[in-house]
Amino acid sequence: MGLSTERLGLYNPDKPMENRITDIGPRHFWEFFPPIIKKNYGKWKYHRILEPGVLMHVSETGDKVYTVRCGAPRLMSAEYIREVCDIADKYCDGYVRWTTRNNIEFMVDSEEKLEALKKDLQSRKFHTGSYKFPIGGTGAGITNIVHTQGYIHCHTPATDASSLVKALMDELFDYFQSMTLPAQVRISMACCLNMCGAVHCSDIALLGYHRKPPMVDDEVLEANCEIPLVIAACPLGAISPAKTPDGKKTVKIKKERCMFCGNCYTMCMALPLADKEGDCVVVLAGGKVSNRISPPKFSKVVVPALPNNFPRFPEVCETVKKILEAYAKDARKYERIGDWAERIGWEKFFEKCGLEFTEHLIDDYRLQYDTYRTTTQFKFTEPAWEVSKAVDGI
Repeated sequence: MGLSTERLGLYNPDKPMENRITDIGPRHFWEFFPPIIKKNYGKWKYHRILEPGVLMHVSETGDKVYTVRCGAPRLMSAEYIREVCDIADKYCDGYVRWTTRNNIEFMVDSEEKLEALKKDLQSRKFHTGSYKFPIGGTGAGITNIVHTQGYIHCHTPATDASSLVKALMDELFDYFQSMTLPAQVRISMACCLNMCGAVHCSDIALLGYHRKPPMVDDEVLEANCEIPLVIAACPLGAISPAKTPDGKKTVKIKKERCMFCGNCYTMCMALPLADKEGDCVVVLAGGKVSNRISPPKFSKVVVPALPNNFPRFPEVCETVKKILEAYAKDARKYERIGDWAERIGWEKFFEKCGLEFTEHLIDDYRLQYDTYRTTTQFKFTEPAWEVSKAVDGI
């Protein structure tokens, strides 16, 4: 069978770009730059944060670009997106961008447009009175919370993302619209251990966590699921084949091996994991991606379990506020939460934040030796000694 002679089917090795298909995948970013960005690409001298949520970039040519950053929900209605586009058409020649933390950025090229844009954004509110486009999220404050799907679009969450993030940001809104913290604080939220929300490297992170192994619905499993696939889905080999008393094929779960990840439920609907009493929210702290001042850090579990009290999650909000306020009061300028905790010692971190240290926070991973604090700078406080004695420490 010969090669196609259609316009897009014939490859010429001497001219590899000839007749190349170019409309597959995302379009080139250059198409979406505002004209002033294209003109000054690679020529920017510096930028300043004029006020919370407002940035100014200055080019070698003397051109200036003013950016207004607004917090936005991660899940948006079509009506909301149309309103965003209307604002962009009115003030920004149709250009708009989103940041990786779900902020919307409108860019204008003059102070006159900047003031008109700010006034318009601040006037737009939901019928309940909250801002549709709150301005903030820059500098030494809290930016928008990056989070996962939650119950609206996922089948393995242990908590809901949208309602928890809304409740928390209502409590922390003043920090979003100001720059009064020692340094920037990145908060993230993931609904389960699959962790689409990058909670492993955030200043403060929230993680939905299952604490009970999945249940097995024998009738549904035999009728709808491929048992070998279910068994292979478990990363710890906790699932094995079995039979019911009446001889039907099923599986059994070795509970001490299960880490509640939900992989089996992803493969088979007959192993539901959600549980009203067992599901909880874990609080982590001290992580960061930045290389500034100190290397990147992983987040560490500081509260092993808080209840899922919908819809306002009072225990979670109170805990996060305690950590944030202790950090704001005690940390040095430019010090991230993890840097602050390491300077004062994690034992003092728990004391200052009013958090209880329990045996659930001790690193008992089987390869944990490399993570032990064996340095001579290791400091135990009296509460830490009490925990050590309670678990037969020396």
